[in-house]
Amino acid sequence: MSMLQFFIAVDVTVVNIALPSIGADFDVDGHTLTWVVVGYTVTGGGMLMLGGRLGDLLGRRRVLLLGTGLFGAASLLASLAPTFALLVVARLLQGAGEAIALPAAMATIVLMFPEGPRRSRALSVWAAVASCGLVLGFVLSGIITAHLGWQWIFLISVPFILIVLLAAVFLVEGGRPVTKDAPPLDLPGALLLTACPLLFTFGVVQAGEPGTPAWMVPGALAGAVAAGAGFVRIEARSRNLLLPLHFFANRTRVAANLTTMLLSGALSTSFLLFTFYLQDRLGIGPLGAGLTMLPLAVSLIAFSIFVPRLLGRWGARACVLAGIGFTAAAMAAIALSSVLQAGGLAMIPAMILIAAGMGFGIVGLQYVAVSGVTEDDAGIASGVQRAADQLGGASGVAVCVGIGFAPTLHSLDPFLVATLLAAVGLVTGAVVAWRMPAPAPAEDLHGHAG
Repeated sequence: MSMLQFFIAVDVTVVNIALPSIGADFDVDGHTLTWVVVGYTVTGGGMLMLGGRLGDLLGRRRVLLLGTGLFGAASLLASLAPTFALLVVARLLQGAGEAIALPAAMATIVLMFPEGPRRSRALSVWAAVASCGLVLGFVLSGIITAHLGWQWIFLISVPFILIVLLAAVFLVEGGRPVTKDAPPLDLPGALLLTACPLLFTFGVVQAGEPGTPAWMVPGALAGAVAAGAGFVRIEARSRNLLLPLHFFANRTRVAANLTTMLLSGALSTSFLLFTFYLQDRLGIGPLGAGLTMLPLAVSLIAFSIFVPRLLGRWGARACVLAGIGFTAAAMAAIALSSVLQAGGLAMIPAMILIAAGMGFGIVGLQYVAVSGVTEDDAGIASGVQRAADQLGGASGVAVCVGIGFAPTLHSLDPFLVATLLAAVGLVTGAVVAWRMPAPAPAEDLHGHAG
């Protein structure tokens, strides 16, 4: 399961450093290239709720194989895409494959380990693998793009996906049989949930582009609001809810997922800020930029080993607040480096702080978001948590980077504007986390921490 998580996480960030090479091959500009990144994360995040529901209704192994197979096939298509349009389609299919596979994978892990220290350690491994995949995506992208070509950033994962498929057949227990009276899936709700963030992202990105028609931005934002309202209306009337309304009765889970969105928005923004600063501001090539990100990867591994011990002692809420604080400090360090026109080495403290923010914040939030799950709702709880993570990241990038790097909207330092916007989200997340009803500390759930 963690191998699947690793390569899916790699695909979230692996295209960032390769974007200039992709644009040169297909002769497309930076604005168009945005969709190679955002299309994947938004589509994946929007369909994760459907993926979680599929796992609960059809069985985790069946859905895991379906999603993993789709992700692998889309990766192969992306590596062979002869046109930019087909590459974008492949990225959308990758997002759909991720959305189907990951909730089943996470639910498998959650149900294998009882609540308490064992589950916290398992989720820490899962989060650490994801975090390393996100960061190593930058490193691998620089090395592969410089020596093999950008096509290989997609092709390299295909054989490992085949290993996951074979292992899942033998290691994951078979799910419940599909019955004829199984309730139908809420496909309209899934489509609207995907359309809402896509339209929102499109509107925010286009707002900063010169020459955008006057009607396009308000039209896209109005469409996003309409899609969101339509989703709520369908869920209020449907007998087969994509997101059961009783999910919102658990205030702790709701607060955890809202905080996840806000924290992930800042974390995802920091990755692009690192890339833009190293390549655009300092002129470092893709290989150098990728290697400069290594301290972030090493720090993530260190914090992934350290944080689980504190989760049982401090409690999840304290870890989450610490993660938000570290991330806010990282944003301040990025802004200061930009104002002072510092070199690449000056970004290392910010990278270490981001690693601490991910290590403390995301692990704590994942633990809270799946506390108290059962066989019937583990998939949907996992899907909601993953959707909050990805949609929060995509929305954060759209707002912070889209507005920060829009010369038509302001004349300020783009790094300063982006970090200030991210800081606003982090302050909001800290308030929500502070008021979040915390579950019992991990050590209290089973009487002791080991």
